Amino acid sequence: MWPIGSPPSSGLVTCYLLLVTPPRLDSSKHAPSNHGSPATSVLSDRTIKEEIAAGTLVIDPWEERFLQPASVDLRLGAEFRIFRNYTQPFIDVKEPNEDLTELVSIKDSKPFILHPGEFALAVTLERVEIPPHLVGRLDGKSSLGRLGLIVHSTAGFVDPGFSGRLTLELTNVANLPITLYYGMPVSQISFSQLSTPADNPYGGGATGSKYQGQTGPEPSRYYLNYDQSPTRPHRRRRPSP
Repeated sequence: MWPIGSPPSSGLVTCYLLLVTPPRLDSSKHAPSNHGSPATSVLSDRTIKEEIAAGTLVIDPWEERFLQPASVDLRLGAEFRIFRNYTQPFIDVKEPNEDLTELVSIKDSKPFILHPGEFALAVTLERVEIPPHLVGRLDGKSSLGRLGLIVHSTAGFVDPGFSGRLTLELTNVANLPITLYYGMPVSQISFSQLSTPADNPYGGGATGSKYQGQTGPEPSRYYLNYDQSPTRPHRRRRPSP
């Protein structure tokens, strides 16, 4: 304590300022613990090149000119799936719906025209292989988004262990048609480090991987989530007492 003002002999009231030191907090109780595992982080351009050089991450064909500060640009392939809505009155998610879409291709100079409100499936030119210790995130290009092009509806997550070309879910939310050309940079993929390598990466039998090794814009296989075995007989109800 330090006195403020005159000493007590002067007849004035002496005031004291008490400095209180706050209690020290136990940082071990508040700091997050990763149980000895490395913290998750988004890979930089340097780390992406290291993973490519080591062969753990595959982007084929690989061209370093498409490498961004924390992502890699992916180009548009030549194959599209357009929806033939006139073939059925509704989409039954429990059925294969094999006749719902039609596969079409474009040439180098001829564009695919996506009309306002139209939805189509496309595919990346590059084949991607994700190692068990990484996860991918697919996003659109900012310049194309400003024109009204959405490259995926919900499928932006690329599982550890995935191998194949990525299906794009294209939607035109603009008021005018948009031209899409083979080989144009249409999306970008970034990668994050997992806390530990996945125990059951995509492509293994335990994960029910429906699109492993795909080479084109594959239609939905959601119907495989349902049991295709014969319907089990219903149990009889016990008679009321």
